[in-house]
Amino acid sequence: MRFFVDECISPSLSRFLNAGGLHDAIHPRDRGRLRDSDHVVFARAIAEDRIVVTENAEDFRKLAASVELHPGLIILPSVARLEAQRLMQLVLHHLANMGGDRPQDLLVNSVLTISAKGSISINPLP
Repeated sequence: MRFFVDECISPSLSRFLNAGGLHDAIHPRDRGRLRDSDHVVFARAIAEDRIVVTENAEDFRKLAASVELHPGLIILPSVARLEAQRLMQLVLHHLANMGGDRPQDLLVNSVLTISAKGSISINPLP
């Protein structure tokens, strides 16, 4: 899966996702793009077909609701780095268990939210 990890989350999450060789994750720091506005970030994620991983639920939900098609959002709670990695593992496991050859397709025009306790919901957006 291809991810854009928002700058509000540690870049260690993108390194963690890339480590297994199964995913392609970037962080604004990787691209010299710190402090880009959310709408620029979201437009770039759409152009590159990347699922946005963020803690900034309010702004990115609004952006996703304003477009006809987007690759999806994953909303993490504000937690420490290792906990973000653990929660992201739960997300990946959940998507894999939902079936299909392309779990990322489950997130198209949807938002996946995971709580600090690990409960996951996926809802259409827009």
